[in-house]
Amino acid sequence: MGKTIGVLSLKGGVGKTSSVVALGSALATLGKKVLLVDANFSAPNLGLHLNVVDPEITLHSVLENKANPSEAIQTVLNFDILPASIFGNPNLNYLKLRDKIKSLKRSYDIILLDSSPSLNEETLAAMNASDEILVVTTPDHSTLSTTLKSIKLAKEKGIPIIGLILNKVHEKSFEISIDDIEDTIEIPVMASIPHDLDILRALAEFVPSTVYKPNSRSSEEYHKLAATLIGQKYNSKGLRNFFRKIKPKRHELNRTIYYQRIFK
Repeated sequence: MGKTIGVLSLKGGVGKTSSVVALGSALATLGKKVLLVDANFSAPNLGLHLNVVDPEITLHSVLENKANPSEAIQTVLNFDILPASIFGNPNLNYLKLRDKIKSLKRSYDIILLDSSPSLNEETLAAMNASDEILVVTTPDHSTLSTTLKSIKLAKEKGIPIIGLILNKVHEKSFEISIDDIEDTIEIPVMASIPHDLDILRALAEFVPSTVYKPNSRSSEEYHKLAATLIGQKYNSKGLRNFFRKIKPKRHELNRTIYYQRIFK
């Protein structure tokens, strides 16, 4: 039986969907059968990230009982996606999402849900359908305030929180440090994704950033996170990784702690 991980952010523009695509591709590269689900029903763009434009059968069709989930699934590269409709019926019971995708957990190792960037019924549906949650944020005060809301809501619902994906990191003094973020949020940072123009270039080419530039620092972080989530060791290469092994950063220690706690 597979695991469903909801990827949340209550603020747009943090790179949540790009993270879902990159992490899903990284998991598939590690040999897992992966499904990405667009649970952002009112403004879906998971398909647009992968050049799946206006598909005939979508998750909206499934929620309207017009199709089975398997009929809406499309294969992209080495993983599958279940897209939503850009012009779908807005008057749906989104809370049916959990029951509709439940059977798919027998066919996939990991299902990633790309949630709505708002505190609404769509986000609640994604949470309700998730076994665990990852929260995407950026290291600034305005985004962290909404991150606190999503963490609070997940805790209230008793959904295990894996940790944070800290995205678009410039490594500048004006950003909030990982230590301060963890002290405030009380959730571990599991990956620190550097600001990378190649992520935008990958989006323009409709491919995951981990495929567009597989050896970039951002791609490496997604691969390390993917390996941790499934209990595999990621073999880092290069001089900078040699020094990181000597003096690992906070998020690298968090991944080690997670690995030891879950898989040892």
